[in-house]
Amino acid sequence: MRIMCLNGWGGTLHKEVVDYISQDRPDILCLQEVVHSPESDQDWLTYRDGDHILPQRANFFRDVSKALPDHIATFCPAAQGVLWDGAHSIPSQWGLATFVHKSLPIIGQAQGFVHKGFSSHGYGEHPRSRSAHAIRVFDFAQQQPVSITHMHGLRDLGGKMDTPERADQAGRLLQLSDQVSGPDDLRIICGDFNVEPDSETLTILTRRGFTELVTTQGYQSTRNSYYKKPGWFADYMLINQLSKVSKFEVIFEPEVSDHCPLILEI
Repeated sequence: MRIMCLNGWGGTLHKEVVDYISQDRPDILCLQEVVHSPESDQDWLTYRDGDHILPQRANFFRDVSKALPDHIATFCPAAQGVLWDGAHSIPSQWGLATFVHKSLPIIGQAQGFVHKGFSSHGYGEHPRSRSAHAIRVFDFAQQQPVSITHMHGLRDLGGKMDTPERADQAGRLLQLSDQVSGPDDLRIICGDFNVEPDSETLTILTRRGFTELVTTQGYQSTRNSYYKKPGWFADYMLINQLSKVSKFEVIFEPEVSDHCPLILEI
């Protein structure tokens, strides 16, 4: 089984990321920072938050779904706000998505929030609502269930330091994973956590028996040349049965986002 975890950067590098995903075709794709604007047929809209202005692929969820026609796609919104088409505001949902190849039966899943709840009238004040998704599939090659849980962690304007909200977020992420997992499952937790490697978040997860793969495999970053700020770690993948790892990689080329894809083969 091949599992990819990626922050898609709102589809900023649309062609690159869609081409890459369609060529790689992972069995399971955990994708964060996904835009879903079903009321618009525009390709691009604009996100505005004060001086923070970004192009957004208006229907990034639809685009990736088309690139993976043999996958079951689930979108998990954190909030509905507005994007802009010139002077016109367009309702748009923001969150994460999970894509599972149809050959893998989904035998359990849970969708929830690791911070706040669904924000229906705007993206909200920072730190904003954060959703998470947990799935349990049966892997016929391993002859066992595999549970995979991912989130897009809190972005704090003060940085990636430990906060009570981030500690609570880690606990809620574990609860969601526990909710779908059996006692003997191979369990994977991943996502853009927005924390440093020495964070309390990773300590909480490793104390529960998970091994973090990015730093223990010797990688020095999960970012690429598109990222211009300090703090080159953001994305992590953890597993509870290290012996089941066949291969793990942080992909620096091609560049498909300002985050690097994480790929695990079990």
